[in-house]
Amino acid sequence: MLAYSVKRLLSLIPVLFVVSIVIFFIIHITPGEPAATILGMEASQADMDALNAKFGFDRPIYEQYISWISGVLHGDLGNSIFMNMPVSEAIAEHLGPTVSMAILAQFFALILAIPFGIIAAVKRGSITDVTLMGVSLIGMTVPSFLLGLILILVFGVQLQWLPVAGYEPLANGFWQHYQYLILPAISLGTIQAALITRMTRSSMLEVLNLNYIKTARAKGLKEWKVILKHTFRNAFLPILTIIGQSFGTLVTGAVVVESIFNIPGLGQLIMNSIVRRDFTVIQGVVLIVTFIYVFINLIIDLLYGTVDPRIRLDRK
Repeated sequence: MLAYSVKRLLSLIPVLFVVSIVIFFIIHITPGEPAATILGMEASQADMDALNAKFGFDRPIYEQYISWISGVLHGDLGNSIFMNMPVSEAIAEHLGPTVSMAILAQFFALILAIPFGIIAAVKRGSITDVTLMGVSLIGMTVPSFLLGLILILVFGVQLQWLPVAGYEPLANGFWQHYQYLILPAISLGTIQAALITRMTRSSMLEVLNLNYIKTARAKGLKEWKVILKHTFRNAFLPILTIIGQSFGTLVTGAVVVESIFNIPGLGQLIMNSIVRRDFTVIQGVVLIVTFIYVFINLIIDLLYGTVDPRIRLDRK
């Protein structure tokens, strides 16, 4: 297990290196300059050239990349052009809201998806199964931003149960913190709940038809033990995979939802940086997000051996 973990951690290096190259060159070859955004379109070319020289944007692109990646290897993601602060500090300030919303969205998805998937598999072909699968299909097709707007209209404007936008840090209180995240978490987690529901049902059906499940029932075991202890446990590996991927998606894909609910997370940070052409922030956020996504998948791989002892990750 240790050898496998070290190998997977080392595999992050080429992935992050390739991502750094791709994002750096895509950003720099895209039309638009930070100097034009800062000084305005009416600024003279001389003023723009002077500002580009100040930030080092007048150097050849490969020199800029070498300078930036050298700083990254020493733990320095650079400084934001507009916020006048290190990129690492900007990411740290905006990471908390995104992670809190992702955790709440994942919790919402799991408490709905796992029971619904199990019930649909056990009652295969019944009205309950058809209803749950129909609802999950609707959940997969409704965009998160549209669902978010509907939730704002119903629960925020008409019923006035929850705030429609904004954010409160966790230091101000648990409820004050999470009441601002309930609606965005639901709008963000609905699609993931639908995917996990369908995956749970599919995995359960594959195991329910195996011989040892029939043997367990023939031995007189209670049905709930057959379903939870024998069927669900052996069907959990594909479900665990989709859970890991969905959480990575929640962390990395909350751009639109954060904009709708005015949550100062990574999504809002990268959107503002794109508009401002803040190169260093975009590069830093994409690099950190890539690391988080790959690291989450590493954790899921390591959990395989815990969930199913038959899997030995340190063997070929």
